[in-house]
Amino acid sequence: MATIAFYAFALGVLAGGGFTVISRNPVHSVLWLILAFLSSAGLFVLLGAEFVAMLMVIVYVGAVAVLFLFVVMMLDVDFAQLRAGLAQGVPLALVIGVIILTELAMGIGVWQMSDQAQMLRGAPTPDLAEVSNTEAIGLLLYDRYLLLFQLAGLILLVAMIGAIVLTLRHRADVKRQDVLAQIYRDPALAMELKDVKPGQGL
Repeated sequence: MATIAFYAFALGVLAGGGFTVISRNPVHSVLWLILAFLSSAGLFVLLGAEFVAMLMVIVYVGAVAVLFLFVVMMLDVDFAQLRAGLAQGVPLALVIGVIILTELAMGIGVWQMSDQAQMLRGAPTPDLAEVSNTEAIGLLLYDRYLLLFQLAGLILLVAMIGAIVLTLRHRADVKRQDVLAQIYRDPALAMELKDVKPGQGL
């Protein structure tokens, strides 16, 4: 049964990834991407990594893919015009793809398995008979590799701030909130009492 499930999930990953790229409808592409994510989560479950599988479902399917779906459905994008512009770059993309595939073939052709690879791979992993895989991941990230984990988070934070700074544009025709002016305003100057006589308007 595990073998059948593995081949089913593997086929789901391959089909989802392939149709995500070649599908003409962007909404269908996102749905195929969700299938690829769910199939990947099934493979992680077969490997005994339930925590990573749940991360795939909650983060990628529940947040990222759904966000893509809403953005694609809500934005009024002329995909025919977009594809016409992309068609001009197809020859260059094919050349770059051939170069990348050649580099991969050259790298895989000279790659050899080291005799100590299995030992080095299992060295940082705690004994799963004593701790669960979720606890093992926590021990690795927040104990042995805490500094590297925090540095990775800092790099992502700097990248996010840089993206915000580069894309931030202040438009002159947009009225923005002045928080300090609201805090330090004088109520006596902000309000004016009007003595409205009967039968008169303001």
